[in-house]
Amino acid sequence: MTRPRFTNKTALFFVTAAIALLATYLFWSFADQVKALLEQRMGSAKASPSADTIVSVIKLFLVGIVGYLFVRALNFLFFSLAFRLKRIDAPTLIRNIFTIVAFTILFLIAFTFLFPDVNLGALFTTSAIFGVILGLALQDTLGNFFAGISLQADRPFQVGDVITVGAQRHTGVVEEISWRAIKIRTFTNHVVLIANSNAAREPIEVSPRDNLNARLVLFNTLYTDSPAKTIHVVREAVREADNVSDKVTPIVRIRDLGDNGIEYEVKYWLDDYAKYNDTDALIRQRIWYAFRRAELNFAYPTRTLYVQRRPISAIRDGDGDAIIERLSAVDIFAPLSDEETTVLAHAAVSHVFAPGETVIRAGDPGSSMFVVHKGKVEVQVSENGRPRTVATLNEGDFFGEMALFTGEPRTANVLALEETEVLEIGHAAMKRVFDTNPDLVESLSFIMAERRQGLASHADSSAATSESSAGILSAIKRFFGLSQ
Repeated sequence: MTRPRFTNKTALFFVTAAIALLATYLFWSFADQVKALLEQRMGSAKASPSADTIVSVIKLFLVGIVGYLFVRALNFLFFSLAFRLKRIDAPTLIRNIFTIVAFTILFLIAFTFLFPDVNLGALFTTSAIFGVILGLALQDTLGNFFAGISLQADRPFQVGDVITVGAQRHTGVVEEISWRAIKIRTFTNHVVLIANSNAAREPIEVSPRDNLNARLVLFNTLYTDSPAKTIHVVREAVREADNVSDKVTPIVRIRDLGDNGIEYEVKYWLDDYAKYNDTDALIRQRIWYAFRRAELNFAYPTRTLYVQRRPISAIRDGDGDAIIERLSAVDIFAPLSDEETTVLAHAAVSHVFAPGETVIRAGDPGSSMFVVHKGKVEVQVSENGRPRTVATLNEGDFFGEMALFTGEPRTANVLALEETEVLEIGHAAMKRVFDTNPDLVESLSFIMAERRQGLASHADSSAATSESSAGILSAIKRFFGLSQ
């Protein structure tokens, strides 16, 4: 969209310049005829000086138009082309000063040429009182002008930087720095104009666009929650958030020991500071989800009453039937009786993940599997250093079963596509089931072998399944300490 607009603007400039040059040439060519016509219309020789003056004024006007267009062309050639070749952005204020000075010089030269009998020195001397009056009237304007020159010379900020100005805390992205004011766009999409003279007197906080600028987000926990665990959980949750720079590791530290709990602050650095409001909100969201998974607690304003969270299995009385029903529908748990499924349901741990969060990572050790209870996840593998999605799992699907039954490391990354609740089945819960019913091991190993064979190839080979089942059976018994 930028290129057509530039082409239309250039074409309009050339058309205007051609018309102005043609009008100037024609009037200059027929100036004597116009003068004679004016004298004839005025009807006396005494009107001759008036006719000369009128013709000269028209000439000065036309020359002024041509001179202005010439100065604009010089401005474009010098600042837009020459500066761009050197990859330097010319300040708008400098360009305006150049235009004003160059046009004034050309206008004075044309005035002297067309009105040689007028003494400019005497004219300026006799208008000293008028100049004083004009200067007082333009006091604010001149103050803004010279303050703008000072800002351009110091260059404390540039277009694209985020600044906060004055006691009223106007914060936004700088869009323009002119000879009169600074134009910023706030984060509510409002445009604020701050006079240069006011900006020169106020403190200005600058967050350069090409700099790693830090932010602080505050939160708290109960005194019963481990600081070491809290710091680790929050740091890992923050470092994966969008717009958080990976060049500097986020810092989580205790800010104060408050009345209601331990107060923390997390300091992180942004790639694009103009998006800090959205990033702050995302950080708070990630902390909430991380706290819920790690069973950490936010502190509430209280003095003597402390509320301790019950075990997850104890607060699931109303949701227990839904979890039992969910696990009963999982293929790998089909050989289990209702009592054994109930045991797993009460031992299952619920985790909630935000959209885009990682549930498990490839290569990490593990001894548990997961069932998607609510939401949706995707399975990714690394291919030439880039992630590739190989499957999307919905409610009722499961993953990570080899880590639960054999202790193998995770083989893929699993990410939440939306807010997702997963049920984690741990090694200890499965071992209790095997201890009461050892015969389940063989049935489960055969189901797992069929699942692995189906993932490896679409062909169904009973011999390969039997051989794989024997290997998985041996691995399960060895991992759970069962007799071979």
